[in-house]
Amino acid sequence: MIDPLVDRFLEHLVVERGLAQNSLDAYRRDLTRYTAYLRGRKRLPTALDRTVIPRYLLELREAGLSPRSVARHLSAIRQFHRFLVREGIVTEDPTAHLESPRPWRRLPGVLSSAEVERLLAPRPLTTPQAMRDRAMLEVLYASGLRVSELVGLRLSDLDFSVGVVRVLGKGNKERLVPLGDAAIASLRAYLTRARPLLEKRRAVPHLFLGRHGRGLTRQMFWILLKRYVHAAGITKRVTPHTLRHSFATHLLERGADLRVVQLMLGHSDIGTTQIYTHVGRARLKAIHAKYHPRG
Repeated sequence: MIDPLVDRFLEHLVVERGLAQNSLDAYRRDLTRYTAYLRGRKRLPTALDRTVIPRYLLELREAGLSPRSVARHLSAIRQFHRFLVREGIVTEDPTAHLESPRPWRRLPGVLSSAEVERLLAPRPLTTPQAMRDRAMLEVLYASGLRVSELVGLRLSDLDFSVGVVRVLGKGNKERLVPLGDAAIASLRAYLTRARPLLEKRRAVPHLFLGRHGRGLTRQMFWILLKRYVHAAGITKRVTPHTLRHSFATHLLERGADLRVVQLMLGHSDIGTTQIYTHVGRARLKAIHAKYHPRG
């Protein structure tokens, strides 16, 4: 049973807005469900208080609808009530104060601080590969790099004088990220004692090298990460991105400014050319040292 006011609104959508049939059918389904809810509670769409629609949206969510579907329902309800106001049928819009629910994102996996400590716990560094792996894990957690950024690092990207690494991120955007004492110590050990043994050819620009003296791939690093995760007794699924999420989460938990963390992560909504007009290089390094657990 369709409400006469809904029918009038649907006619408006056809005549005034020329809505396609699929869209019209979606409006009809959503508003029929909405007005049936109102009838079941002996309420009229022309006489609602501000609590009715939020309760209806909550019921939709509890019925298993996704936030995106709930937002679609609210959009139909909002346009329906705005139509009633424009037509002079009512004087107030009960949806005026409501915000559309944002699609919920699945939270990324994050390691606890204790799990990170187990992953990075000292182990015998008996081979060049072990020293390289240690340096890569320390750098990844210290900087929050993407795995593609990690394996793409070059020797020239390191600046030990100020303790930062230059990173070429998405869209060829460049940023500088502090490394912290633990990562720098591991890198120094790798560069002096391990990398010369891995380098098989002259003038290899890549920072991290495989057995044949070439740069590592993302797949190679993922394989070695799985090995270290298993050795640390961590049972949850861990990817290189897990360490990136852990980096950001742990900084924020310790009070770091969200803007600074965004800068370190190189999110696309931050213009890297203006990075140091907002946050100086020294401030970035100081914040990293203060808040990062291995800074």
